[in-house]
Amino acid sequence: MARSNSTSVSSTKKRPVRKSKSKRALRSATTSDPHELYELSVQCTDAECDFIERAWKQTGRAALPSSLREDFCGTAIASCAWVRRRNGNAAIGVDLDPEVLRWGEKRHWSTLTPTERSRLSVHCADVLTADLPQVDVLVAMNFSYFIFRERAAMLAYFKRAYANVRPGGLMLCDAYGGSESHSEQEEERHLDGFTYVWDQHHYNPISSHVVNYIHFRFPDGTELRRAFAYHWRLWSLTELQELLKEAGFAKVTVWWEGTDKRTSSGNGVFRPTTKGEACTGWIAYLVAEKAEAPKRARAKKSKGRILSA
Repeated sequence: MARSNSTSVSSTKKRPVRKSKSKRALRSATTSDPHELYELSVQCTDAECDFIERAWKQTGRAALPSSLREDFCGTAIASCAWVRRRNGNAAIGVDLDPEVLRWGEKRHWSTLTPTERSRLSVHCADVLTADLPQVDVLVAMNFSYFIFRERAAMLAYFKRAYANVRPGGLMLCDAYGGSESHSEQEEERHLDGFTYVWDQHHYNPISSHVVNYIHFRFPDGTELRRAFAYHWRLWSLTELQELLKEAGFAKVTVWWEGTDKRTSSGNGVFRPTTKGEACTGWIAYLVAEKAEAPKRARAKKSKGRILSA
């Protein structure tokens, strides 16, 4: 999905992008894998894991989270990064697409050590019905949950997410917006041996439904058109905060990206705030907190009476 370094989503905000480790000067549509191109263009798992831990600390919770659930996990690259990050970290990935999960197994899960692999479980299942253990942190990144286009459906998802987070845990998700997010346009970003194209193909202002595509173009003139397609609703931060609270989360905080004054682009540093800038394009995180479980009342004896502490 489009990130903040695609101007159609955020011309003034940028988040780090995963770099290719090996240069391939002669990429072509016939020899390139769309899942690999997507990861190179869009995902930065180290930055996401850093943010999860930073948000956790910011809420004042003790220690660090150890268990993660990645909804709409795709290749589960983020889940793999989480279990590699620290001994004892465990991750659960959930996605409906068996083909992309098989690709992730060959490319990423197979590179884990046996101990790391034992702490990763990936499920081909619906995030609305998957019956899995509760976790410290549940994430839905890359705007994947925007697939729920009706209010009732989004609320149902957030209620399921709430149920899948342990008391005292967090849900993290990202969102995008800004005036340019309503425009039907293509934006290009030139990477190592290929061009990433974010195509905001259609926007309906009455329903806020959008159709977006990702294309990949190559120096030899070939192209992977509509390598990825997204039929979403463009949700506002106000709507999402209200729905998360309605689902049961005790507190929802928006983390907004700062601006590099020299370049007028995003500086990659997100901070909690209640006031954002009217950018033409922005990306923000939402951090939803689940309340701690209530402490059980302890009975005390006092002069023959039972008092609750």
